[in-house]
Amino acid sequence: MARPRLLIFSDLDGTLLDHDDYRWQPAGPALAKLRAAGIPLVLNSSKTLPEIRALREELGNTDPFIVENGAAVVIPPHTFGNAREEVVNFGATRDRVLEVLQAQRNAGARFRGFNDMSAAELAGKTGLDLSAAERAKQRLGTEPLIWQGAGEELARFEMALSEENLRLVPGGRFLHAMGIFDKADGARFLLSKYKEQYREQYGDAPVLAIALGDSPNDQQMLESADIPVVIRGVNSEAVRLPSAKHAMRSLKPGPEGWNECVLNLLFEYGY
Repeated sequence: MARPRLLIFSDLDGTLLDHDDYRWQPAGPALAKLRAAGIPLVLNSSKTLPEIRALREELGNTDPFIVENGAAVVIPPHTFGNAREEVVNFGATRDRVLEVLQAQRNAGARFRGFNDMSAAELAGKTGLDLSAAERAKQRLGTEPLIWQGAGEELARFEMALSEENLRLVPGGRFLHAMGIFDKADGARFLLSKYKEQYREQYGDAPVLAIALGDSPNDQQMLESADIPVVIRGVNSEAVRLPSAKHAMRSLKPGPEGWNECVLNLLFEYGY
């Protein structure tokens, strides 16, 4: 049987990036091996398009990426035969999300979102530098927020959002108000694109999708992959691993765990 073609989908904060200082360098050996083997690394995060674009430059990554928990897929030029960059949107726009949130605030909901914060305030809450905080505010379809009300009020708030076809997803630091989409939508879209490309290039070689994440907002992405990998972190115990799949949990947190798991999988599949 032909060696399988691998495709990596990875969350960022708390997974490839350290939860506290956002460093990716401990994952350097695995990243280098992926580049040398020509294995695509699709970054799939709650981060915005400008944020991920800046990180991709640091990493030397040229593959498609997924922003804001699946709000949009960004396909670089000449990736699947496209002449220029393409952005494929899923779900509600950010303007629609902000409109619904403002209506809930008018009705008494208590929260503070990125749209309410200056770049300086956001930098103080996240540890990002000022320019990175500016990039985090440039959003396409989601609004991260800090809930300031009581627990029973949060349940009512979630119900009110659902009546407007929006939902609230917990991330590593914030709740994310967003449309009815998730990280798995973009991952499935790109997986189908890669499978089509690989059929033309490699014939019948199987394609295996590996997904790495650390929190509940990665759950659907992990379940949609052939090999789900949960990276140890702040909320990783809340992530359920599909029992029927070749699933893994890292022993180490963040990029160290990412590095270890990816290297082990590359060895297992002959890379």
